[in-house]
Amino acid sequence: MYPKRLSGKEIMSPKEKQKSIFTKAIHSGEDRARYADSITTPIVQSSTYFFKDSKEIESYTKNAKKRYEYGRYGNPTEIVAQQRLMVLNSADDALVFSSGMMAITTTILALVESGDHIVITDDCYGRTLEFCRTYLKRFGIDCTIVPFGDYELLDSSIRENTRFVFSESPTNPYLNVFDMVKFRHIGDKHKVITIIDSTFATPYNQRPLDYGIDLVIHSGTKYLAGHNDILAGVLLGKKQLVGKVRELHKSMGGVIDPHCCYLLLRGLKTFPLRVRAQNENALIIAEYLEKHPKIEKTYYPFLESHAHYCIAKEQMKGGGGVVTFTIKGDLDAAKRFMDALEMIYIAPSFGGTETLITHPATVTYHRYSRLERYELGIVDNLFRLAVGIEDVEDIVADLEKGFAVI
Repeated sequence: MYPKRLSGKEIMSPKEKQKSIFTKAIHSGEDRARYADSITTPIVQSSTYFFKDSKEIESYTKNAKKRYEYGRYGNPTEIVAQQRLMVLNSADDALVFSSGMMAITTTILALVESGDHIVITDDCYGRTLEFCRTYLKRFGIDCTIVPFGDYELLDSSIRENTRFVFSESPTNPYLNVFDMVKFRHIGDKHKVITIIDSTFATPYNQRPLDYGIDLVIHSGTKYLAGHNDILAGVLLGKKQLVGKVRELHKSMGGVIDPHCCYLLLRGLKTFPLRVRAQNENALIIAEYLEKHPKIEKTYYPFLESHAHYCIAKEQMKGGGGVVTFTIKGDLDAAKRFMDALEMIYIAPSFGGTETLITHPATVTYHRYSRLERYELGIVDNLFRLAVGIEDVEDIVADLEKGFAVI
């Protein structure tokens, strides 16, 4: 007996809705009857599925009987992951991908045609911006990039042929927070689709769909899986829109494999516990950094000094696990600081159990000139700290080793 597809009514029953997110993360979206009475969801490691006879083929092709056919069109382990994510995000439908960028690019391509126009904010992930302003031009799709938080310009940038507006919240690396109410109002006013990349927040801290946003994207690689061992992407939202993306997804082929789905499900079971701990650690570290004599500026949504503190406190349960800061010093000082760290890994990404630090100027933006970087706010002394779940005193002690050499 393999995991079966559950209806939206079964998944989101009033009884299920009343349960805590900690309980939903472990039990939701899954039929309790499993192969060999297993507690864990089985990995159905199969690329295709057989029909018993010609009658079963006809019941599938002519009468739309729900079953599995081919791995690119769905897998039992994948279905459970999607259903659990639906519950955690209060979504009508969910679709998982092989990576966060595959979720973004497939969603965008599914919603536009040649001659269309889109609007995206300038504080979005670099690869998302690159795809929108560079690759979409090849298909005759125009893209307007507006400054993050300029809602009047965002409103006035929408045209008759605009298909959607896209933003992130919080953003990378300065953790700016978008006003979901204003965003939805703009979308409703112009009857355009609203899309939010909510990777930094997770559904533990923020659920854009509750504010009426049409589609939400997550990089499942980060907090949802949470162990720095898989790549995954997630699209959630209105059934009609997710269904449209699903059809293109079948042709694009950026599917997630069953074993990764199993690891994603394993990560989801502890994701609220991990994010709660990361919220707590990050706030302590942000407050510590803000007072440190060798720090120039600290950026964290739950610091009163942050530009979007009020909206963050209103919309978010916690400030998230990322803290961004600039040290007092030049590029050489930044390198000395980074090289002196012993426990904290120098690595891109975030959301895992280990604390990571990245230096955007020499990693993510290494292809840009110094002038281009500075125009984007990527200065030489900028760091992004992805806080893990280690003892916060040990994280602080390691940071002090870096400060000791600058």
